[in-house]
Amino acid sequence: MGIPIRSLLVASLVLSSIALHVAAKTLDPYKVLGVDKNASQRDIKKAFHKLSLKYHPDKNKEKGAQQKFEEINNAHEILSDEEKRKNYDLYGDEKGNPGMGAGNFGSHDFTGGGPRTTYFSSGDGWQTMGGQGNSKTFSFSFGGNPGAGGGNPFGFDLGDVFSNMFAGGSMGGSQHGGFAGSGRPSARTSSQHKNPVTIQEVTMQTFNKEIADQGITWLLLFYTQQANGQFVLESVLEDVARSLDGAVRAGKVNCDNEKALCKKNGVSVGKSARLFIYSYSTAEKGSLHEYSGDSDAKSLKTFCQEHLPRFSRRVDITQFNFPSNALPNLPEVLLLSTKKDTPAMWRAVSGMFHSRLIFYDAEVQDVSLPLLKRFGVKNVPALIGRTVNGEVQLLKDGISVKDLRSGIKELKTLLESFEKKNKKLASEQAKKPAKASEPKENKIPLLSASNFEETCGEKAPVCIIGVFKSNKAKEKLESILSEISQKTLIRGQSYSSGNAITYALLDGNKQSAFLSSFDKSGYKSSDKLLLAYKPRRGRFAVYKGEVSMEEAERFVVSIFLWLF
Repeated sequence: MGIPIRSLLVASLVLSSIALHVAAKTLDPYKVLGVDKNASQRDIKKAFHKLSLKYHPDKNKEKGAQQKFEEINNAHEILSDEEKRKNYDLYGDEKGNPGMGAGNFGSHDFTGGGPRTTYFSSGDGWQTMGGQGNSKTFSFSFGGNPGAGGGNPFGFDLGDVFSNMFAGGSMGGSQHGGFAGSGRPSARTSSQHKNPVTIQEVTMQTFNKEIADQGITWLLLFYTQQANGQFVLESVLEDVARSLDGAVRAGKVNCDNEKALCKKNGVSVGKSARLFIYSYSTAEKGSLHEYSGDSDAKSLKTFCQEHLPRFSRRVDITQFNFPSNALPNLPEVLLLSTKKDTPAMWRAVSGMFHSRLIFYDAEVQDVSLPLLKRFGVKNVPALIGRTVNGEVQLLKDGISVKDLRSGIKELKTLLESFEKKNKKLASEQAKKPAKASEPKENKIPLLSASNFEETCGEKAPVCIIGVFKSNKAKEKLESILSEISQKTLIRGQSYSSGNAITYALLDGNKQSAFLSSFDKSGYKSSDKLLLAYKPRRGRFAVYKGEVSMEEAERFVVSIFLWLF
């Protein structure tokens, strides 16, 4: 008994609709991104990033750009997930459901007419049975029931089309177990890169423990499930984090799940994901700065470099000496390099150690300078340290690093070792009992022609000079100035901004000519006095009253406020 023509037409239309629907959903992701089947995750990311920028609806208003953009995102979603990619390679479907080939339905041969074997062949490496190499061959047997009502001309029950196509299992039975041929080599992951990076999921706990005020620069992507541009920014973020590995860490915050964290940082995500850097470029405490530039790795990398910490003070090596009595409880370190600007790795570690060390850096093109010879420097880059007890030592010269990450690791190791040594020195000094019979250590230098430039020269913003004309006056001034120099009032000022005070003693009997340059009488009537001198402007102030601790401190504070 024949099948009505109308039924055949309806069935044909249904099948055509199904085939088109499936084809739209399963466009070959490799072809969409323009990569081969052995492409690494890095290759996939690069291709996705390039195409996303080209077809992004905000930039491309051509007809079909929106659809193309969706296809690109769908392809990336499949190939960036190793499980989905594996399923697609095996079954032609990212969910692991055996379907009808791997994305190209134009050459499939449908043969009806009862129970028989149909061979499916398609391009892109899919061949008929007996194909060679890495090709995959599928042979499906569409069962049907020839004994029931004369059989179905399509070889299968039309009502079971969807369950057979999308529910798993082959359509009927397979003469060869569903597929034959060797599989594609296991997919590459980002761990195969020389310097793998991880974009960490950031929660409130993670932010408080690992990010907030920890001295480390972070790139943070804030997004929601509905926001656009997440994958594009994530791809760029990963590239930059890899190139700045060691100096910058990367994380992402899902504001759907971490509403409190996003609210705490004043970040609201609308239609598009947002990218921020958490840095210390201008302050002791970290803060968020939003990136609003182009979505490319070069621009973002430049942005990151501009926001690396700036806790190191750039100095002129030909005039440099470690400042006396500037934050005396902290050791100081100086990096010498051929760089015209502060090296990125030094800026990075200055953030990590900014509360424990004082940082300087200088450009050096000639290691024959007298100062470098005195430090024992033969090759640059070199690292010099000044301990809490004033000892200057060469930590290492001829430092050799192969990349940013290894350079930061090397510097951290040197600084941590130097820090441990200083802690040991500080501990030994604290335990050492003070003996009345021992003369008090002279912490305030005696000013002379040989050390004037170093102590009270133009590099010193302000020099406080205790002038004495007797041994008794000298001892009193030395005791007072030594204690004042260590007060939080003075130590709390930031030396990196140029606000430092140096201290010195002067023998008024031997240096009367120096005193006469301030006053014609040379202060002959005073046994002791305090002289505040600002060499850069040639300005000075004098206190000639009774020099007590209280009066001396009041004088120093007033001078500091007046001159700065």
